Amino acid sequence: MAKVLIIGAVGQIGSDLTVALRKKHGADNVVASTRKTEFPLEIKDGGPCEYFDVQDKDATMKVMKKYGIDMVYQLASLLSATGEKNPDLAFQINLLGLKNSLDAARECGVKRFFWPSSIAAFGPTTPRERTPQRTVLEPSTMYGVTKVAGELLCQYYFNKYGLDIRSVRYPGLISWKAEPGGGTTDYSVAIYYDAIKHGSYKCFVGPQTVLPMMYMPDAIRGTVELMDAPSEKLTVRTSYNLAAISFSAKELADEVARHIAGFTCTYEPDSRQKIADSWPKSIDDSQARKDWNWKHEYDLSKMSVDMIANLKVKLGKK
Repeated sequence: MAKVLIIGAVGQIGSDLTVALRKKHGADNVVASTRKTEFPLEIKDGGPCEYFDVQDKDATMKVMKKYGIDMVYQLASLLSATGEKNPDLAFQINLLGLKNSLDAARECGVKRFFWPSSIAAFGPTTPRERTPQRTVLEPSTMYGVTKVAGELLCQYYFNKYGLDIRSVRYPGLISWKAEPGGGTTDYSVAIYYDAIKHGSYKCFVGPQTVLPMMYMPDAIRGTVELMDAPSEKLTVRTSYNLAAISFSAKELADEVARHIAGFTCTYEPDSRQKIADSWPKSIDDSQARKDWNWKHEYDLSKMSVDMIANLKVKLGKK
């Protein structure tokens, strides 16, 4: 049975991935870690937990050795909008933190390593419709810069040291479990929260803004399926394009209104609009579908039904 370490286990992806991996590998075999001060009860009570900062290589190695870790999911990251407010910290956590984790994993004999890239790796010069797997990578944010550099670093460690690193370029991720965390696509999560709590939402991008999105259950399943795939099947060692659905902010608001009577949405674009406009509208993920049989399950309607039902329970709303 694999011994798994999840670095950044309380973020948007980690909150769901930790639970899924504990079901898959056994609770005692999956170590959740964070540099924050508190774990959610579901994670804290569900298995081993450790506190350390990804910027501290010695602390990272200590935990890997303590549990005999042979599989790592390195999710620690400062997201796009937050990263623009503090680009130095974004560089430290996103890129130097990744290198620390890779070095620790290599020195501790880790067999398989996952790191998430993002559509932020693309930029205004990238083709925006059905963005290809191999294309121009000229991002306009520090978050995007760290993702491009991180992809190349992962490929380097695979070629140089044989460390089996796998990665996907996530689109905007939508989840009811973790609240918005400072990303440019977080309007697609916040709209559901505000619709249920207040019956209205003020969107920080314009109504015609179209971005690729994915519901978290698809993202988690796709991540695990990539990690389970035979190494010889994988042809991409930077990061795989991963896609599900694309829709405009207005299409999302209209869908929410179909489920929540009286819901209204207004639009007041802010600095995040410029970031959104530099990203693709749709993604060509045919390589992932060919190499490891990736296939999404949720469309906008199916996602909204599940999202709203779970959020109503979480928020104590009927």
